[in-house]
Amino acid sequence: MKKAAIFLLVVIVMIVGYLFYSAKPGIRNAHLEGENIICFGDSLTYGTGASDGMDYPSQLAGLTGHAVINAGIPGDTTADALARLDKDVLSQYPRIVLITLGGNDLKNRVPADTAFGNLKVIIEEIQERGALVVIGGIDIPLFGRGFGKGYEQVCAQTGALLIPNIYEDIFGRQGLMTDPIHPNDRGYQIMAERFYETIRPYL
Repeated sequence: MKKAAIFLLVVIVMIVGYLFYSAKPGIRNAHLEGENIICFGDSLTYGTGASDGMDYPSQLAGLTGHAVINAGIPGDTTADALARLDKDVLSQYPRIVLITLGGNDLKNRVPADTAFGNLKVIIEEIQERGALVVIGGIDIPLFGRGFGKGYEQVCAQTGALLIPNIYEDIFGRQGLMTDPIHPNDRGYQIMAERFYETIRPYL
């Protein structure tokens, strides 16, 4: 009887463990297809406030030794980015896509459900092309409206890699910002280094 109870307990533990781990998707597309590294997003990707050649995609190119496409447009919301996804990303043979989106949704008071619904579609359409997706999240104390949690949830659902707060120790620091929203050259260097450390195992 005792052996049967122990056996039953082991079986239950194995089943619970399987359900726990299978419920969490792993990194999707860790074995890469495609050709290009693409940075897709808003002014943080474009490099507003940076000197020539000091935007984070340009600095990332120097760190990786690979060409990097800058597909950032200042002011883009997730809806704007979704509208140009095919032209600026899917048609460019993506291999790794790094995304900074959501800041303008936050600023324009777009509902979080709408913003992260758009972001989820963007991520999944890129992943369908075989590319690895990395999200640079934003988590601004007091003004974040729960967006930080939204990035965590959408990446858990899709298997995208997440940098929880790309602004961490940059936002609000005079020596790293050119204005209240955008980093300076050194701030963008820190962003590039964070993205590089995240994608380095997959290069």
